[in-house]
Amino acid sequence: MLIPVQRWIWSDADRRVQKLLRFSETETDGGRDILRAAEVTSDPLLRRLYLEHAIDEFRHGVLFRHRAAALLKVSPCRSNSGFQGDWLTPGGHGLDDLQVDGESDSDMLAFLHLSEKAAASRFTVYRDVMQHDPPTRAVFEEILHDETFHMNYTLTQLARVEPKRHRRHLWRARLSRLWKVYLRLATGLSGILGSMLLTIQYFVLLPPFAWLAKRAARRELSGWTIVSPGGSESLDRQY
Repeated sequence: MLIPVQRWIWSDADRRVQKLLRFSETETDGGRDILRAAEVTSDPLLRRLYLEHAIDEFRHGVLFRHRAAALLKVSPCRSNSGFQGDWLTPGGHGLDDLQVDGESDSDMLAFLHLSEKAAASRFTVYRDVMQHDPPTRAVFEEILHDETFHMNYTLTQLARVEPKRHRRHLWRARLSRLWKVYLRLATGLSGILGSMLLTIQYFVLLPPFAWLAKRAARRELSGWTIVSPGGSESLDRQY
């Protein structure tokens, strides 16, 4: 349903550059969080997998940044203003919403699995709407291979760490992600509705006030108003 919207969003060169740069920052930040998860876990296998995962995230950030730089060389970005549609085209894993130090291995794996699964789904859509930009499409294609591996290893390790309760952890992580999706959509819709209300107020409420102000101005005399001498009070005192 959102494929036509995504095609329109990514068709603009300026928006494409801005989104690739944001994706680069998000992937790099996610790599730092996963690197921290490798430091705090006591599981040697998870530590090795987390390190490989973090390296992949850093490499993804470099790929996005280099592609954005290449697009800037061809067509310099004119402006950062305008509709970006960030809430419609999320690119991150949302690790900034997770307290890595306070999470157990099972919660971390469940969160990572759902995040990687969602990222793979989004990047598939972004890749499919990039027929007009083969190099950017190739970047998403390369990253998708890593996302698939991340999605599979996190589920496998979650089943190993919590063989009986791994589904419960997945459902808890799903509910948390649904709440964050709701907040993201609510933020985007509130911005749109706020702009609409301000526009309506400007064109509906302001004209009557302007008309009343002009009408009152026409009734007032221009220049100084002469006061009759008999009507003025003594100026010998202040009150």
